[in-house]
Amino acid sequence: MALAVMQSHKTLQDAWDYKGRPASRSTTGGWAAAAMILGVEACERLTTLGIAVNLVTYLTSTMHLGNASSANTVTNFLGTSFMLCLLGGFVADTFLGRYLTIAIFTTVQGIGVTILTISTTIPSLRPPNCTTGSPSCVPANGMQLGVLYTALYLTALGTGGLKSSVSGFGSDQFDDTNKEEKNQMTSFFNWFFFFISIGSLAAVSVLVYIQDNVGRRWGYGICACAIVLGILVFLSGTKRYRFKKLVGSPLTQIATVFVGAWRKRKLEAPSDVSRLFNIDDIENEGSKKKQKLPHSKQFCFLDKAAIIDTNDKMSTNMTHVVDKWSLSTLTDVEEVKLVIRMLPIWATTIMFWTVHAQMTTFSVSQATTMDRHIGKSFQIPPASLAVFFVGSILLTVPVYDRIISPIAKKLLKNPQALTPLQRIGVGLVLSILSMVAAALIELKRLNVARSHKLVNDSHVVIPISVFWLIPQFFLVGAGEAFMYIGQLDFFLKECPKGMKTMSTGLFLSTLSLGFFFSSVLVTIVHKITGDNKPWLADNLNKGKLYNFYWLVAILGTLNMVLFLFGANWYVYKDQRLAEEGIELEEEEASAYHA
Repeated sequence: MALAVMQSHKTLQDAWDYKGRPASRSTTGGWAAAAMILGVEACERLTTLGIAVNLVTYLTSTMHLGNASSANTVTNFLGTSFMLCLLGGFVADTFLGRYLTIAIFTTVQGIGVTILTISTTIPSLRPPNCTTGSPSCVPANGMQLGVLYTALYLTALGTGGLKSSVSGFGSDQFDDTNKEEKNQMTSFFNWFFFFISIGSLAAVSVLVYIQDNVGRRWGYGICACAIVLGILVFLSGTKRYRFKKLVGSPLTQIATVFVGAWRKRKLEAPSDVSRLFNIDDIENEGSKKKQKLPHSKQFCFLDKAAIIDTNDKMSTNMTHVVDKWSLSTLTDVEEVKLVIRMLPIWATTIMFWTVHAQMTTFSVSQATTMDRHIGKSFQIPPASLAVFFVGSILLTVPVYDRIISPIAKKLLKNPQALTPLQRIGVGLVLSILSMVAAALIELKRLNVARSHKLVNDSHVVIPISVFWLIPQFFLVGAGEAFMYIGQLDFFLKECPKGMKTMSTGLFLSTLSLGFFFSSVLVTIVHKITGDNKPWLADNLNKGKLYNFYWLVAILGTLNMVLFLFGANWYVYKDQRLAEEGIELEEEEASAYHA
């Protein structure tokens, strides 16, 4: 028996090595494995942002597309990347596992970036060179755009699959039942954010400069090499990784509850809740890991999925797994209800990422028309203004941790300082202020253009410093620091323990929908304002971009009102369980505080 106990300390019961044997604590996992995963994430961030942040200038200056269509191409590319995280998560949880998902989708991303690099190298895959805004400029034809879009959306597919699994696979390398490794897991997420930031900084500074001053083929070629390097680094750690069993997608659980409730919609739910099917009634490994939740009266139509019907196929001793598409446990139903309660908050965070989208589209277009010189010789690439955006994020995080948090703890008498919803609220307010600042600065830029009679010359630099754009980048960056952390905090805490992968999916889907909404908004505005007095003209000096910024600020304000209603209505899960006399499981509570 003593030998068995010693062996259990040397191996993990819920993790396996690459040969399918119980994972050894000393030779698998830990920082040696996590470092390989951090490497592939840094390469992914460098590549994706290196393409996206400067893509609008490539589309307008090289492919000769209009400002509105270029902005939509960028936001659709980013929106698709994040939306495909849901597909990647489903594939990883249900079929491939996180390791294979990362390896396969990173390869797909590498193929996409390689095609993009080739498209910038072969002259026939882009229109002839000309002065931007000149009548002689010919937009890219169907074949040229087809190659470009193939490259972009293969890259988006790879990004989605990779991002859906990389953080989860990294956390798999640490045993949260071991105190030392649990602390290392917390450090891993800190380093994860750090590597994302390093990749972002390198993309908006070094890569953007290379793209604008050395050549796109060199910039995108570096991206392709970075992804190949990321794949090799990731695969080199195969023997060190810890692998977990497939747990199934939480999307499947949601679907089974709704399908079960619909099938039994004509049945009447029993008045005695104990007569509903629950995890106490079955004996299988998966149910024992779930936290039993109390019955709630909201969305009671879903309770019908847990009604035991004579047609349900299960054994009389209730010891076998039943057909979940016809019968769900009450705890499964309550977990789905928890997700539904989060939807108002989820929906009202989308608008922030619509504002965020403007930093990689129209704000970059503004920068191309302004004086970007530092000294007499050096000129800042337009997309490198994002340095102030990333710098704002990196500055806000320690300022919050060291200054705002201690003050908030004293004033609000809350050991956690600002709650997740309060952080999200601060992020939304900062995003509104950023659009107000953007509108005012655009008015100033146009006034300078008119005073120097440069309205008709889209390619002439207006004598106004590009640093006037810093406030809008800085406010959105600070807002993201609050929004990003607040959203992750909220979704990690509030999602049921058995649906933790759903937290990442819900978070990333807000980014996706925010970018897509930006595309829809641009399309509608461009169509309504027409060609005579367009808000989003190809020549920004003849447009009314400030009106578009005002519109986004107004929509953000209306969204903020809806968010306040949703936040006031929402009751945190731990508070709800406390009212029912049920405490959060120690493991879940500690994971949240970490």
